Amino acid sequence: MINKNILKEVIVANEEFILRQVKRIVHRKGIHVPESLNKVVVLYGVRRSGKTFILFDLFKKFRDRSLYIDFEDERLTGFQAKDFERLKESMLELKPQLIGKELVFLLDEVQNVEGWEKFCRRAVERENIKVFVSGSSSKMMPLEIHTELRGRSWSIEILPFSFEEHLHLRGLNAADESILYGPKKALVRRHFLEYLRWGGFPEVSVLESELEKTKLLKEYMSAMFFRDMVERYGITNIPLLESLTDKLFSSFSLKFSVTAFYKQYKDKFPFSKDMLFRYCKYFLQSMLVFEVRKFAESAYVRMRNPAKLYLVDTGLCRRVTSADSGRLLENAVYLELRRRGYEIFYFEGKRECDFIARDGDERLFAVQASFDLNEGNREREIGGLVEACKCIGAGKGTIITYDEEEEQTMDGVDVKIVPVWKWMVKH
Repeated sequence: MINKNILKEVIVANEEFILRQVKRIVHRKGIHVPESLNKVVVLYGVRRSGKTFILFDLFKKFRDRSLYIDFEDERLTGFQAKDFERLKESMLELKPQLIGKELVFLLDEVQNVEGWEKFCRRAVERENIKVFVSGSSSKMMPLEIHTELRGRSWSIEILPFSFEEHLHLRGLNAADESILYGPKKALVRRHFLEYLRWGGFPEVSVLESELEKTKLLKEYMSAMFFRDMVERYGITNIPLLESLTDKLFSSFSLKFSVTAFYKQYKDKFPFSKDMLFRYCKYFLQSMLVFEVRKFAESAYVRMRNPAKLYLVDTGLCRRVTSADSGRLLENAVYLELRRRGYEIFYFEGKRECDFIARDGDERLFAVQASFDLNEGNREREIGGLVEACKCIGAGKGTIITYDEEEEQTMDGVDVKIVPVWKWMVKH
């Protein structure tokens, strides 16, 4: 049981830190919470994607009635579910004017407290408390949320900064369309190349030195490798994990076959196919790697074909050739589509199209990503898009490039070619 004096000390220290020392917070888009629903709001996502600063932002919004707690604070070691009530009592003893008023609890890395779900459910349903929780563990993902919160939570995936948020950090307002057409257009294009290279992890985005960015990304990978993989899952076959890591992080925007990997590495060190499948699953659960399945009506067909892989941030992509700009662009487009809430597939017929996206109304859209269109790829890229559009019954499709813009019609399909830096801020 945690002493109330310690709880009060933590509450006050956190409030002073957030209000006095946290100066700059980038407002994150897509954090929509229905006011009329009594739900536990769950912010989940990869480590260092900015969940904590979203909680800081909420604290400032509700500063007169909010409480922020980080359950990785060593002063809270041993905190148990029964201590939540003492936490509430400590807050009301510090601020008795809030007795009977609606409170806001912001609980960071809450998965460290066993049984947290039961308290949060009671708090939102019976105690007049708005509850926002965050965590980097796979336990916080919608499919893994404990039974007590099924149907009682509102999950929001937090990805690293979007390009629009990256521009905001650089003092450019994406709502001002003059930046896309006026003298600042060249600056926006340059910022996109920077964003494509270094990704959108918030801490990386604020750094100016390439050396510091490189070092920080390596530290992220090390922490994710050991904390999110080796320690969390008790991994013992380190050679397999290292080889799989290298393969996955260099296979972004490409198809990946577990069977092909097994055949390539099975004679180099001992491991079973079951172990390989299990390690691949760990990467997906860590939210570092995403799978995109082939577009097909049959679930069997989708699962039988190899998935395409995308990483949670382009800053983590391992460049293996000098011609990786197209794959980086494709990965960035995937993340933006995911950020906008689409269900995403790839298309493969006689030709290929990078993405078939389905929105909440079951409408389908075809999107092709190509860094540039030239004599060598123009017919292939447009043809793949047109074939995909015809397959899904769409009369128009989009090709996203670095810097080309035009419209044309082919075989009855309207093809819109748009620069990626414009597409990312205008939609």
